[in-house]
This record gives sequence, structure tokens and C-alpha cells, in this order.
Amino acid sequence: MPTNNKNYSKTDKKRKILLLENIHQEAIKLFEAQNYDITSLSSSLNEDELCKAIQDVHILGIRSKTTITKKVLQSANKLKAIGAFCIGTNQIDLQEASSRGVFVFNAPFSNTRSVVEISIANMISMLRNTYKFNSLMHKGIWLKSADGSYEIRGKKIGIIGYGNIGSQLSVLCEALGMSVYYFDKEEKLQLGNAIKCDSLEELLKQVDVVSLHVDGAKSNTNFFGKKEFDMMKPNAIFMNLSRGHIVDIDALKDALVSEKLAYACVDVFPYEPKNNKEPFKSPLIGLDNVILTPHIAGSTIEAQANIGKFVANSLINYLTTGSSTLNVNLPDIALSKLQNAHRIIHLHTNKPGILASINTLLTSHNVNLLAQYLKTSGDFGYVISDIDVDYDKSLIDKLKALPDTIMMRALY
Repeated sequence: MPTNNKNYSKTDKKRKILLLENIHQEAIKLFEAQNYDITSLSSSLNEDELCKAIQDVHILGIRSKTTITKKVLQSANKLKAIGAFCIGTNQIDLQEASSRGVFVFNAPFSNTRSVVEISIANMISMLRNTYKFNSLMHKGIWLKSADGSYEIRGKKIGIIGYGNIGSQLSVLCEALGMSVYYFDKEEKLQLGNAIKCDSLEELLKQVDVVSLHVDGAKSNTNFFGKKEFDMMKPNAIFMNLSRGHIVDIDALKDALVSEKLAYACVDVFPYEPKNNKEPFKSPLIGLDNVILTPHIAGSTIEAQANIGKFVANSLINYLTTGSSTLNVNLPDIALSKLQNAHRIIHLHTNKPGILASINTLLTSHNVNLLAQYLKTSGDFGYVISDIDVDYDKSLIDKLKALPDTIMMRALY
């Protein structure tokens, strides 16, 4: 049963924004333009620290290292939305956030190109051995040789997860002369000449390079392990630039040490340091046939700026208009800002009769509707009522008191 969190926006004063993990300055500029009260920290916070810091905060901005637990959300007495300034949202307890009327927004497209480009760069580096030659040269060793160096053209790449990143990687790899195979649990339209595989085994047995791009859901923990590595061709290349926990890291080490795999590149890990001062530890350290990078596949100047603007605008639009476009956990409605009118937004348990109850209350207070929007999704319903007359506090109190109300805000 959802937890009532019936904050009333008109009583809120200056919005308080807490940004963690060095959110890009572009986002801060947009929040500053709204005259919000902004606190920005360069690192993540642990659960206890966050429980204290989040009190009285209206908007929380995080990246991938901050975990938003049920305990954290229970400490957030004024929280209205969370911005994940990244693609994944598996670090957030979405069920608890939904039950408390907290909308979660992310950046599903903004760093796609950056991830694709580093995937291709690493793939070429491994096929050509350039990173090994670089290491030797710095040791004063001149080893001019074509042994073990291959062109990317003509190779077969298998893309596991054909979403925004996987599909764009598919297009660019094909343009480079590769044959593209992909596997996705959901039905996806292939781009160009990409070939859909009906099973993971079908893909793994025939490709030279495997690139992993599945989501970070808990159900995908150790999605790829010894069984899958054994299915791959000898001397194949493996790339994981999605989430660390989806690969059995010990199985990957065994495949590299035994030379079942020729090379691997890994950008994400089951445990990652919370900041740049914490040491990095991994079973893969010291292996000369693996490229390790510190979760920077999507970290380019362009991507971070785009993410900052995209997520900040989503959060500002929600606060100022009630628009929930592209949120990940609650009903999605696109709304524009009103002029010379009032807007009442109401999130509730998705049960019959609640819209009728809202309208009965509006009618009893002689409120004339200009427009009304309803969107349901799973267990939740989201109603936006635009009205042309002022309203009294008793209407607000009665709307907040309706059974199954989760969150109610009045705008303008």
C-alpha cells in the first residue's frame, strides 16, 4: 500500500536542490536560473550521511555511485523528484520512490554516442595490439611486428542488448565493415544489415567480439559467467561497458588467464570506489590482456554537458508544470506551463472512482475545469486539473484527504 506523502507545493519556499557526484555545471546553471537553493558535492554519500543530508531537500541529483535506499527515502520529508544524471536507475529503490510520490528522471540518450565511441576505440586497440605496443615502447622496447594485429573490417561483432547504445554501435560497426549480430530479450527492429539471433548461444558461437549492453536490473546479476564464456569462440574479445554486477568477474578472470579470451575491456565493476581517493581493487588488476577504465565510457565533456541539461530541464519542468515526460517509475504526461490559470496535480493508487471523487470536490467548490489529464501506469494514476478560478484552502485539504492519495501539489 502506498505511503502518504501529501506535500502541498504552495507552502514550500525556495526549492532546495542537493547534487552529488560532481553534477555538470550546465545543470547547476539551469537550477540557478530558477533561483533554487543549491548544494553541490563532488562525491557520493553513504546511506547514513544521505539520510541526514536529504532532509528538507526537494530535488536530489545523483549519478551511478549513490544508492537511494528505502531508508534514505523515508528520511526525505519534502523530496519530490530524483534526477539520475546517467542512464541507469538500478541504484534507486524505484518501488519505494513510487509509493512516496517521488518521480525519477534519467538521461536515456545523452551519453549514447560517447559509450559507442569508446567501445569502438577499445575494440580497435585490442585488435591492433596498440595498447600493448604503447606499454612496451614506454619500457624502451621496440617490437615492430604484425603478429596478432588485425583489421576491424570483416570481423563479426555480437551485441547483447540492442537498446539505444547497442543499436547505435551496430550502425557504426557496420559502417566500419563489420558483420553485426545482436541478441535482445525484447523484440527490437534491426538497423541496417544487422542479424537478429534467437538465442545467446547462437550469437556467442560465431562472433569475434562480444559487446555487452544490458541494463543493470538486479535480476541480471551474473548474467554473463563461465557458461557464456565457454560458448565463445577461442581468442575472442569481450567488452563490458554496461554494469559491473552483470558479469561474473572471477569467471572473466579465468577466461583471460586461460587465454580462452584473447582480450577484454572492462569499464564497470561489481564494486566501484565512491570517489577518486578510494583505491580501486579488482581480480583483473595486473592482467596484460585486459583494458581497465574507471567507469568513464559515458564521461566526455559533451556527454556530461548534455546529461546535465537534459535531466535538469526534466526536473525543472516537473517542478514548475507537473510534466512527467520520460520519468522511469510513474505515469508519463507531457504538459506545458499555464498562463492566468491554476493547476492541481494528484498522484494516487490506481483504483476505480478516484477521478470521479476529484471532480465531485471541484464541482462542490464551484471550480470550472479548463482541461484535465489522466494517465495510469501499473498501480498508479496521475491526474492534472487546470482550473480558471482561485480556490480556497479547504479544497486543497479535502483533495489531500481523499483515500489512496499518494501525493498532491497545487501549482501557480
